[in-house]
Amino acid sequence: MKLHIIDKFDYGILLCISFLTFMGIAFIYSSGVNSDGVLQSREYLKQIMWAGIGLCVLAIAAFFDFRRLKRYSLGLYLFILVALIYTILFGKYVKGARSWIGIGNLGIQPSEPCKIIYILFLARYLDRSPHEKPLKRFIYALIIMLLPMGLILLQPDLGTATVYLPIFIFMCFMANVPVRYLGLVLGIGMTTIIFTVLPIWESAIIKSNVPIVRILTDNKLKLFVIMATGLITAIGVLGQTLFKQKYFYWIAYVFAILFISLILSIPAGKVLRPYQIQRLIVFLDPQSDPLGAGWNIIQSKIAIGSGNLWGRGFLQGTQSHYHFLPEQSTDFIFSILAEETGFVGGRLVFSAFLLILLRIIRIIQVTSNVYGNLIAAGILGMYFYHFIINVGMVMGIMPITGIPLPFLSYGGSALLTNMLAAGLLMSIKSRKLDFSVDIV
Repeated sequence: MKLHIIDKFDYGILLCISFLTFMGIAFIYSSGVNSDGVLQSREYLKQIMWAGIGLCVLAIAAFFDFRRLKRYSLGLYLFILVALIYTILFGKYVKGARSWIGIGNLGIQPSEPCKIIYILFLARYLDRSPHEKPLKRFIYALIIMLLPMGLILLQPDLGTATVYLPIFIFMCFMANVPVRYLGLVLGIGMTTIIFTVLPIWESAIIKSNVPIVRILTDNKLKLFVIMATGLITAIGVLGQTLFKQKYFYWIAYVFAILFISLILSIPAGKVLRPYQIQRLIVFLDPQSDPLGAGWNIIQSKIAIGSGNLWGRGFLQGTQSHYHFLPEQSTDFIFSILAEETGFVGGRLVFSAFLLILLRIIRIIQVTSNVYGNLIAAGILGMYFYHFIINVGMVMGIMPITGIPLPFLSYGGSALLTNMLAAGLLMSIKSRKLDFSVDIV
């Protein structure tokens, strides 16, 4: 079936992406202007260059038949794993993590394109395994996620690593993996984070002893609790096997989450730096460390609040131009935008992201190709998570995880990855009714 050029693009998504990218360049420029009106950064020029390259990448991906990627996805997946290992060993330290490889000022963050490759390979496996036993299918899919996620955590880059979990949840849900298995992963992930941050929460936020937290700080007590939860889990599994009673299943389910989370919290507490852990919880009370971990949130909330309805005006923001906002061209780009354009500008950005997400859902609804359907679901999870976490972070209602805002935050690797994802969506959309056999 021949396709016209006009069918290759989803013009709703393209319009929203163009708007967000333009806004990103404008406020990256604004972030580089100081209080005297002097431009001190040329980041906006690099972003213009990356935006131009990104639009070319988007167009190429839109015209390329996404089904052909299925045959290369395994090789790409293995290659990116090697790149992540190389990054851990020989990459450049940037902001406390060894996440970059490159020469001089030119570099790439392998964990960004890894998101797309991970989506492609996981989609391939889920597409080819609908008739396998659900538990086996789930475990294999979990391994596909944990390999890159674990390597990124070792950098350590907690924010980027967490993105892999919602992608996994969205894709496996679309692939009819039992919800109880997905709940297990989500429960373990959230409980591990809670167990990891509770000691820091006790010492840095409430600054008083909480008896139950002693389970996590007293090594002997923690070992006892791990053994107890492991024993109860084993009893639950044995009871379910012998007596087929539902309550045995749920006993094993709940205590397995506690058992695994307690074990995982040990290496998590060693890999993550104390300041990274504190950043995860300081949003609960930024004033507990107003000049340290809480500074970013406090200044971001001041910037957003001072924007009011219409904003202070372009280049008229104070928080950014006096450089009260660290990472203002990357993680906190929305703070500058909200300060200078107000509620109206923020609402336009929200509307653009909402339209993108709704268009992706529509593509999923009308796509007959399972492989394409799963890729679109993964991209939906990636965009949704980035938007919710970044905007929630700058508003002080989500942990600070260092996740950029798609299409707006400064950064070539992230922008190219998001443009590539949009191009894949358009390739899927233009072939949504193509019932020909998959190219494998």
